[in-house]
Amino acid sequence: MKLIIASNNKGKIREYKQILEPMGFEVLSQSEAGISLEAEETGTTFAENAAIKARAIFGMTSCAVLADDSGLSVDALNGEPGVYSARYGGLETSGERSQLVLDKLKDVPEEKRGAHFVCNIHLILQDGREITVEGSCSGRIGYAPVGENGFGYDPIFMFGDKSFAQIPADEKNRVSHRADALKKLIEKLKETDI
Repeated sequence: MKLIIASNNKGKIREYKQILEPMGFEVLSQSEAGISLEAEETGTTFAENAAIKARAIFGMTSCAVLADDSGLSVDALNGEPGVYSARYGGLETSGERSQLVLDKLKDVPEEKRGAHFVCNIHLILQDGREITVEGSCSGRIGYAPVGENGFGYDPIFMFGDKSFAQIPADEKNRVSHRADALKKLIEKLKETDI
């Protein structure tokens, strides 16, 4: 089944392809599908933003669309950056946004640096049926960016004794918030006649 991912984020598309293509999906990014729309994320929750993006792309095409909204929630920052993860502090790069988180946690002790990634997936099947799921992955915020893999906040998000940017892609694809949401989506798809 052809599936458009409502994103052009190369890291996110790579992860979706690695996870979904072995299941028989033909995964395309928005640009690969010839769509240049950038839906405005006006929702106040991950679920609202994922639905906004999926519905915007579905309205332009006749195939299945998957959108997600994901982000980092830091306990000591009352859940920030949350739904504003991609534009936190009005900063341009993920490196700058990660540094802002680290700066805000400068004097926060190890035991209070808890955090989790959240991923809400909204899938619209070719016939218009909609499925939504949410996954998460808990960890903590490190003290400096480490690792060369991953994207976004991965270099500062510690999962065990390594950052998400240090663990191999296949391991991250088993334990991440996106993997958790995809497992739940796959279970729902098994119950659905597609």
